[in-house]
Amino acid sequence: MGYQLVETITVGSGGAASIEFTSIPQDGVDLVVKLSSRHDTTSSLTEIRFNSDSTNRSSIRLTGDGSSVFSGSQSNIWARGNRSDATSNTFANSSFYISNYAGSTAKSVSVDGVGENNGTLAYQEIDAGLWNDTSAITAVELFPNSGNFVQYSTASIYKITAD
Repeated sequence: MGYQLVETITVGSGGAASIEFTSIPQDGVDLVVKLSSRHDTTSSLTEIRFNSDSTNRSSIRLTGDGSSVFSGSQSNIWARGNRSDATSNTFANSSFYISNYAGSTAKSVSVDGVGENNGTLAYQEIDAGLWNDTSAITAVELFPNSGNFVQYSTASIYKITAD
């Protein structure tokens, strides 16, 4: 299996409300999105959408925050971004693995992420998600639950090939 970089986007000065990949080649098997992010608000959630669809998504999550563990289900697929009140100049890291992205079946999504913080509140989580749509994924958008990505937040998208 090959692992090929498709595109990397780095947020410039002034921040950005979202990061979007729109030129996704359809000759791969799976997709991987790597995200290093920080938000300008105290929200630490980063949402992923496919083909601008804000419906047909669900996930289950297991999260730890440094003092407790919790789980739940939601109607979105989330990852972590560092909050504005986390240690200065630190960024959270998350990875999305999207199976069979060019196929004509529903797409499963695995997410793992960790916030970086020199303090007691630091999130770690794993999610199992589903985009219940049979369309091929041609666009991927990432955006904070509230606020913006700050400068130097970076996302890269890779395609996994069968050869």
